[in-house]
Amino acid sequence: MEATLGAEARQRMSTRAVTAATIGTALEWFDFTLYGAVSATVLPKLFFPTMDPTAALLASLATFGVGLAARPLGAIICGHLGDKLGRRNLLLATVTVMGLASVLIGLLPTYASIGVWAPVLLVTLRIIQGFALGGESTGAQLMALEHAAPDRRGKYSGLLGTCSPLSQILANAVLFLLSSTMTAAEFESYGWRIPFILSFLLLAVGLYIRLKVSETPAFVALEETQVAEVGSPLRDAIRLHWRDVLRWMFFFCGPAAIFYLIVVYSLSYITGPLGIPKQTGFALLMGANVCAIIGAMAGGLLSDRIGRKYALAVGSCATLIILFIYFPVLGTKSFVPMLIIMGLFLGFTQFQSGIQPVAFAEAFPTNVRYSGSALAYTGANLIAGGPMPVLAVWLVSLAGGSPWGVVALCVAWNLLSLAMILTAPETRGIDMNRVDSVRMVVGEAA
Repeated sequence: MEATLGAEARQRMSTRAVTAATIGTALEWFDFTLYGAVSATVLPKLFFPTMDPTAALLASLATFGVGLAARPLGAIICGHLGDKLGRRNLLLATVTVMGLASVLIGLLPTYASIGVWAPVLLVTLRIIQGFALGGESTGAQLMALEHAAPDRRGKYSGLLGTCSPLSQILANAVLFLLSSTMTAAEFESYGWRIPFILSFLLLAVGLYIRLKVSETPAFVALEETQVAEVGSPLRDAIRLHWRDVLRWMFFFCGPAAIFYLIVVYSLSYITGPLGIPKQTGFALLMGANVCAIIGAMAGGLLSDRIGRKYALAVGSCATLIILFIYFPVLGTKSFVPMLIIMGLFLGFTQFQSGIQPVAFAEAFPTNVRYSGSALAYTGANLIAGGPMPVLAVWLVSLAGGSPWGVVALCVAWNLLSLAMILTAPETRGIDMNRVDSVRMVVGEAA
């Protein structure tokens, strides 16, 4: 009877942990995506009115970019602290910081009110947002997966993989609803602020749920040894697990590059060289994100059945095949074929992203898991993800409008990703409470 009650309690805490992780991560991605949308529309005029329209737009988009640039720093610092102080404490901090920064953006006076301090404060809040999101992404994954039963880790991983596409759909839907029910002047004056200020409600919900979640069993087991008191998790991750960090970083370069190719560059390619209306482009991207949600869940569930390695190989092979037909199908300028190919491409990309959290978590021992996962995740986005839209524009221009240079680059990343998958060990069902044997010996000696 006691064993049954204990199992039920663990299952309740596991469910609570994945709920807290999903809501918190969705909140942070929602705010991040929301800012990306308004930075290209209303912010140039409100915060950079002294510049010509093109320069103002570039300056506004640059404020979005600084948030992306701050993510790696947040991931590395929070990863180190999360391995030292615990997952729960760091996640309470990141969701609070992100939520408050978003509310303050919604309340921020414009250039007309406080002059140059308006863009300065805007950039500062964006850096804070990016830092918090960098720490949140990996920490939320570990909170859910270290609480999960071994046979449900893939399912929970897939659920976490839905946060990014779901937030993109919700953020664009909210802005569409507000802009369609207000005049342009009303939306520019206060309408864009509403979703940022309402982030306070989501913050309250996220904090309430996370306060109900205990520290993960893996970190509790770590604290019962003396490993947590020895050495530096970040240094140990690099010194003792550099092969795993590089393997999983190079794996994720493929999905990261393709993700940004679809959600950033494809929109400009569709509305630019192909001459398709922006509304159609947004509709295609929204439909692709619906497929991405399905893909993330499918990837996580399949990895529980056939293993992380083989499930990842399925997704990687699918994206490799689609790469060769993606741009020709877009070139038809026919809505249905374009929607299908974008949906399949983003769906199989997120199929891999739905497995990424559990694959990364199972690859590292508890005492360096946060640091190792964060290094691999942010490294891939720095090397392959972030630069992809700019490289795509440059390669297409270099090739006189032909997209095959972009295809060649993505194929190279995809093949490297597939090679990393095929040479990786299978980790499904591995003990998540394990620690470094090297650090364990030192800890015991101390």
